[in-house]
Amino acid sequence: MRRKLIAGNWKMNGLRAGGIALAGDLAGKCKAEAPNCDFLVCPPAHLLISVAEAIAGSGVALGGQDCHTAVSGAHTGDLSAEMLADAGCGFVILGHSERRADHGESSSLVRSKAAAAKRAGLTAIVCVGETADERKAGRALEVIESQVRESLPETAPEAAEASLVVAYEPVWAIGTGLTATPSDVAEVHGHIRKLLIELYGNDTGSAIRILYGGSVKPGNAAELMAVGDVDGALVGGASLKLEDFWAIGRSCP
Repeated sequence: MRRKLIAGNWKMNGLRAGGIALAGDLAGKCKAEAPNCDFLVCPPAHLLISVAEAIAGSGVALGGQDCHTAVSGAHTGDLSAEMLADAGCGFVILGHSERRADHGESSSLVRSKAAAAKRAGLTAIVCVGETADERKAGRALEVIESQVRESLPETAPEAAEASLVVAYEPVWAIGTGLTATPSDVAEVHGHIRKLLIELYGNDTGSAIRILYGGSVKPGNAAELMAVGDVDGALVGGASLKLEDFWAIGRSCP
């Protein structure tokens, strides 16, 4: 059985005091109540070490929001996967639609970053998803398949559940309040699962977790988490509110 992963992408939000308080409160809840899922927080880079200290010993995992392909070098403003690992990260989000749109990141670049994450011992959370126009044109599965084939590592992960995660985030649902219907999510996640099995074989492809992201909140989390092949959520805005984020985790069956 794939244990569900509830990942919080804080994006470019949070200053030191608030970030430490939020992380510490989540850690305290996890220590007290032993949730039926894995929790992960991905704060902005300046908070990584402080948050790592706040969640130590709680079971809450830490992740970065991006990484460079190189180990080191003349890359002003970038962080390598090794630097993230050194700060205490076990995960890194790659290929988020905001990176693809705002920074022009291609699927080829995302694949190179995924290789860097593997090199540093990080679990890559590779994001895929279609725009509103692509869905209206009936091209959602085509676009997602292309992104999966071109963004994921060419070789199978060594420990599937631990070293690779795929996150389906319909671009039109991110931060809009819109959410894909359970039938839409089931169709896309089922298609991604078939692709993973095709790419990596049944044992590995069946073990990789597939998250849903796109305006996940307490009111719709239980319905989404009950959909086949939904192995958790990549949560944006709701991850900045402790009670909302915790409620999403508690919705996991």
